[in-house]
Amino acid sequence: MFERPRSGERAILVHVDFPGESEPEDLLEFTDLVRSAGAEPVGTVTASRNAPDSRFYVGSGKAETIRDLLVDEEADLVIFNHELSPSQERNLEKLFSARVLDRTGLILDIFAQRARSFEGKLQVELAQLRHLSTRLIRGWTHLERQKGGIGLRGPGETQLETDRRLLGNRIKQINKRLEKVRGQRAQGRRARDRAEVPSVSLVGYTNAGKSTLFNRLCAADVYAADQLFATLDPTLRRFDLPGFGPVVIADTVGFVRKLPHELVAAFRSTLEETREADLLLHVVDAHDPERQTRIEQVNEVLADIGAGDVPQLMLYNKIDLSAEPARVVRDTAGKVSRVWCSAATGEGMDLIESALCEYFMPDQVRGWLYLPARAGRLRAMIYRTGEVLHDEPDAEGGWWLEVSISGQELDGLYRREGLAYTLHKRRDSLDVVAGAAQAP
Repeated sequence: MFERPRSGERAILVHVDFPGESEPEDLLEFTDLVRSAGAEPVGTVTASRNAPDSRFYVGSGKAETIRDLLVDEEADLVIFNHELSPSQERNLEKLFSARVLDRTGLILDIFAQRARSFEGKLQVELAQLRHLSTRLIRGWTHLERQKGGIGLRGPGETQLETDRRLLGNRIKQINKRLEKVRGQRAQGRRARDRAEVPSVSLVGYTNAGKSTLFNRLCAADVYAADQLFATLDPTLRRFDLPGFGPVVIADTVGFVRKLPHELVAAFRSTLEETREADLLLHVVDAHDPERQTRIEQVNEVLADIGAGDVPQLMLYNKIDLSAEPARVVRDTAGKVSRVWCSAATGEGMDLIESALCEYFMPDQVRGWLYLPARAGRLRAMIYRTGEVLHDEPDAEGGWWLEVSISGQELDGLYRREGLAYTLHKRRDSLDVVAGAAQAP
């Protein structure tokens, strides 16, 4: 046995390439994860294998190389960019006389640091306990074997069973508390459904700028930083969509390749906001050269959690870094499929609002209406129903209104008043955008 330090800041990183599995950016992302956890990478060991070694994962020769580097760099910790079995961790720790952490343990540690809300802390603790439950024996190697003799039988088994029982009880307590949270979230969703308030969920790869975009849209103050998993706790805010009404926007945890199964299971209540959303805003880092790979990896996670069929609107963020103009891209059916924007500078936020209006109100029209002086009641109803962008009186007592409103609702308002309308592109133009609704 060796004394495990409370924290290790100097770390040796280990990355193994397997045929057809590893990608060039795997090691770069792994290094970013280590730095996000607060460790300082002081050495990196890479290897190529056809399959993991059952004892040391990397093979005995490479394990000796790691041990030598660990001593030379005076490091405290060895981190593997892979999932290790409990026996592999135990064998490596015995060989290195230092702590060994795998990718799952690394991500769990980051999540533990970032969780702020009561729910978030419970979810992280649940994931950690599930991960720890398979590794209990590592902390009790001096009690692994039963000793013979009267009074000396079974201390190891008793201690391990006690730990397992305590862990099991704690997991049950956390699940009960999270079940209450899930009930509260479900109740909130039912209330929004009754009020016909649609929900929009921000999803995307970690560090794509979701929280910054969320703050920009909702005037919120969610923590945002240029680091992986800067935000963990789900946050919901009301967003008044011009011309439509209230929409609930949810900021969710970012995804990453090889997301630990323990986290997916523990964050089920958070991910339900994504699965039950009416629309997903898939935020993509437009400056990332691997953005297409990131999109595919996010879609894989969405499919795993049952949100693969939820409609998506792609938001290509960070155009201020890629020198791309703010713009909208439409698909073959003429619907908005992509919006290029910058949450940092605010470019393209109006395009996002317009895209959301178009999605939730597909018959939305925009243009100028002329109302005579006798149409005061109609003017008031247009104010209540749609969005009036400009209101300019004329010399005859009438009004020129620039409106953004549902075409169907506009037809209904005019029919109830027994009037017809013509919607113009400009106030001084007779170019018709929508046909006139004739009085019945």
